[in-house]
Amino acid sequence: MRAIFHADRKWGIGKSNGLMFSLPKDMKFFRETTKGKIVVMGYNTLRSFPEGKPLKNRVNIVLCPEDAGEGVITVHSLEELFSELKKYPPEDVFVIGGASVYRALIPYCEEVLVTKVDADGGADVFVPDLDADENFALVAESGEEEDNGYPIRFCTYRNLHRKTV
Repeated sequence: MRAIFHADRKWGIGKSNGLMFSLPKDMKFFRETTKGKIVVMGYNTLRSFPEGKPLKNRVNIVLCPEDAGEGVITVHSLEELFSELKKYPPEDVFVIGGASVYRALIPYCEEVLVTKVDADGGADVFVPDLDADENFALVAESGEEEDNGYPIRFCTYRNLHRKTV
């Protein structure tokens, strides 16, 4: 299992239940990386998509207390989620948000794909700073490039002490 997100320089990931930046290169990376795969999210993340609809060409799993609606697999607990995920190859599973789902699942992720944005997005939700976490090592990093006026870098972190299910 892997996690994928973009984060500002304070490890903020969102603002007002949406993205902080419009980043076409990052969105293309997200689409190409997760297409045909399994995406795991919380209910607020699902609601943040256009018309609150699940992402196309992916298996959408939503972790929430109530039924999340059509076109998704709803799971109500981590135990139920882990049971559902046994049906899929671990390398095809991507955690895509929000913050509480990242906090719960990043310890179980083998890798975390982070598009780092060198800007302050005024975030109101954050993820743990993987650079400061001794359980994670930065194993790959692209050169800096511009995306819609923002300097970004594509980074891959490896979890050195991954929790197992």
